[in-house]
Amino acid sequence: MTIKAILTDIEGTTSSISFVKEVLFPYARAALPAFVRDHGNDPQVRQWLDAVATEIAAGACQDEVIVETLQGWIDQDRKHTALKALQGMIWDAGYRNGDYAAHMYPEVAGVLRGWHAAGLPLYVYSSGSVPAQKLFFGFSEAGDLNGLFSGNFDTEVGGKRDAASYAHIAQAIDTAPQDILFLSDIVEELDAARDAGLQTVLLDRISDYPQPRTGDATHGHARVENFEQIAF
Repeated sequence: MTIKAILTDIEGTTSSISFVKEVLFPYARAALPAFVRDHGNDPQVRQWLDAVATEIAAGACQDEVIVETLQGWIDQDRKHTALKALQGMIWDAGYRNGDYAAHMYPEVAGVLRGWHAAGLPLYVYSSGSVPAQKLFFGFSEAGDLNGLFSGNFDTEVGGKRDAASYAHIAQAIDTAPQDILFLSDIVEELDAARDAGLQTVLLDRISDYPQPRTGDATHGHARVENFEQIAF
């Protein structure tokens, strides 16, 4: 295959699914009460708290009620703009305080550096916000990897199971869809990317997917178990 750019997912692809669910989500949940108490009057925080109050039809509700609502949304893994924004602020502090580092599968950083050194532009496309992506790669177990990437995309460009999103990304990076390789652990995302003309590889990591996805389960996408097996 001829590849002129690589677009990669994060969770289940470069990094363990469990890191977000077992480290980041619980950290934000536990930190929310003190964060809102200490920063609830900061304009950039207040706007999101007020947005939650409006959402739950309680414009004058106490911050404790808003915090409980947000914690419930975390438990539900709800994709809400206000929650993402507030989580991002809390995670920023956690990363900078050294409370944790973003998980990275052991071979990923070396392979990304190799592709970058070979002149291949690298891009990220994740459901997490662009600021959250940059924190993730900036404070990874492998060090600051942000310099390897030429750009980041989140769901503002569109849903990850929508072919139009990948067409928009191809246009944004000025690269023909057929010259872009998309890496993901989600077959339906790969289907959408292929529908838009991109080349695809399914990351089927045993630690995230103990039951290997082979045969029809791959939907015809090339399957690898780690980045070192990706050949082009």
